[in-house]
Amino acid sequence: MRTAICSARFMSIFSENLLWPKDKGTETVPNANYLWINIFATSLKHTGRAALVMANSASDARHSEADIRKTLIENNLIYGMLTLPSNMFYTVTLPATLWFFDKAKKDDRILFIDARNIFTQIDRAHREFSEEQIQNIAVISRLHKGNRQSFVKLIDGYFQKGMEKLNCNKQKLKDVSVTLVNFLKAFKENDFPDVAGRLDAIRSLEKNYKAYQSKFGANKVDQTNKLQKILADDFAPLFADLHDMLKVVDKKVRNLEKDHKDKKEVKAVKTELDILHQEIKNAEYYFTHIEWLQERFPNAEYEDVTSLCKLATPDEVKEQDYSLNPGRYVGVVIEEDGKTEEEFIEEMLAMNRELNGLNKEARELEAIIDHNILKLTGEE
Repeated sequence: MRTAICSARFMSIFSENLLWPKDKGTETVPNANYLWINIFATSLKHTGRAALVMANSASDARHSEADIRKTLIENNLIYGMLTLPSNMFYTVTLPATLWFFDKAKKDDRILFIDARNIFTQIDRAHREFSEEQIQNIAVISRLHKGNRQSFVKLIDGYFQKGMEKLNCNKQKLKDVSVTLVNFLKAFKENDFPDVAGRLDAIRSLEKNYKAYQSKFGANKVDQTNKLQKILADDFAPLFADLHDMLKVVDKKVRNLEKDHKDKKEVKAVKTELDILHQEIKNAEYYFTHIEWLQERFPNAEYEDVTSLCKLATPDEVKEQDYSLNPGRYVGVVIEEDGKTEEEFIEEMLAMNRELNGLNKEARELEAIIDHNILKLTGEE
């Protein structure tokens, strides 16, 4: 009864509001999603803003829902739309969309952001945004609003955290690489790269960072952005070299594993190699976010980025039948996975090992089930 009264009250409110299609009458609600959307849209003050999360399908719904969406757009209430990745909720696997309303927006364009490819994988079935991924997405809107200072400030924070992590991991990286080399020597391996020696380059990078720090804040955004790009270019060769060295070591350890499958020492080598991979990944973490941002917004100002964001005009939205699905506007980029032949082989071997392990476990469970059934039925 309470639900029926509330629904009747909502219909009464919306029948008087221009967002509700007049020719549809006041006795039925076409879609519960749009009932919720209208609550937000019609509750805004003249400078009001609001946001809600909605099923992805609502941004493309047709018939009377499309009429409501058209009215929302024509009244310039939609500031932006952001599509989330799938598996972001524990009870729902489908992707959702964030709707952003702003009754005081300064132009009639809509900011579309497609974040379906931005996530951190928690397990096979669940994903989430890291704090850095949230900040990277949020800075798109800030750039759109002309807040360029927030962009260079965000990158400056990543440099600071990146240097702190690099310094914390530096000794661990050296220790692990030395241990790994000693393991390889024990197996008569030679011609392996000097990972520990390459890490000495961090000292000169620290000097470059301190020189950058002395200038940060004293320049305008364009000059600061230029300094940050130069500093990022200084760091890039370090990580590129470390990854190239790891590929060589990976191949040596893989060959070693083929020749000495039963030796515990080989497992110890692989353990140290896994640690080295993880430590380098940890050290590089913040620098990957710097690269991500600078690659997409090189001038520290908003621009449309294929497969990520698009500022669409009313005419462009009209061409798409007033759809609010970001995927229709941002486009797609067909990219290679970036893996080398060695990385591809290693990944395939790892998946094969996992499959073999799962098959073995399945056979063991099958035998247990068969035994229990025979015992239960007295056939054994």
